[in-house]
Amino acid sequence: MSINDNILIKIREMKDSLTPVEKLVADYILENLEDIPHLSIKSLAQLTKTSDASVLRFCKTMGYKGYRNFIVSISASIGSMDEEQRDQYTDIQPGDDLSIIISNISRNNSKSIEDTLSVIDKNEIARAVKVLCDSNRIVFFGIGASGLVGIDAEQKFSRINKMCHTYTDGHSQLTAATLLGKSDVAIFISNSGSTLEILEALEIAKKNGACIIAITKYNKSELADKANIVLSISTPELTIRSGAMGSRIAMLTVIDILFAGVASSEYKHVKKYLSKTHDIIASSKHRR
Repeated sequence: MSINDNILIKIREMKDSLTPVEKLVADYILENLEDIPHLSIKSLAQLTKTSDASVLRFCKTMGYKGYRNFIVSISASIGSMDEEQRDQYTDIQPGDDLSIIISNISRNNSKSIEDTLSVIDKNEIARAVKVLCDSNRIVFFGIGASGLVGIDAEQKFSRINKMCHTYTDGHSQLTAATLLGKSDVAIFISNSGSTLEILEALEIAKKNGACIIAITKYNKSELADKANIVLSISTPELTIRSGAMGSRIAMLTVIDILFAGVASSEYKHVKKYLSKTHDIIASSKHRR
């Protein structure tokens, strides 16, 4: 179960990986939100030029046993949305005033975190925290902006004396994956879930018996399909002008959650490491 369950966000995130018929249903729902709670399954099928069976398959794809449960969830999601939540992400526009840029980027980042709470599964977080606590070694894999998230994760987990490292290029990732064992955890970070280098390293890590955790967009992807644990994020639908800002913020939030979860679970054991690392950094600042 998601932390702040919102089926509308799940539909938005999932629609690009749906079948053509399911996408017809998804697009119609997102474009006609106010009408959906009042439609029968037959009416929705007619309006989307599909069939009752197709609508029902769509509901099951989104995790619901039947149409009635799906509609109840739609109604709840619509009812919980205020005007600010209905706003879409805002892309960078040529000539934007600096005050507008500050407002838009701040809102986009906040929305990425908020929407991620609607797609990430609390039970999967709990499973991830447990395997990280029990792990011999943690290895992070990421390319580009996702690699930067891995570097942040390494810095955090090192503070509590976890043996960990981040690999951010294809060749080193293949080498690292080859040396993983059954007591190790491999965390693969990829927004798309289809980055070639990531998938190649994943295959090797999986064959070696490492537990695979994926941090990736809520979507159907090869990475999500092959991982043992999937931690989904929600990302804005923007153009290339914005780069990976929204996804990076969402991924960093997931890393923070995992770190805090592990540190809290093992607090008696890791408290001394947190104190030592805090003290050495503080004393270093005073010497400057």
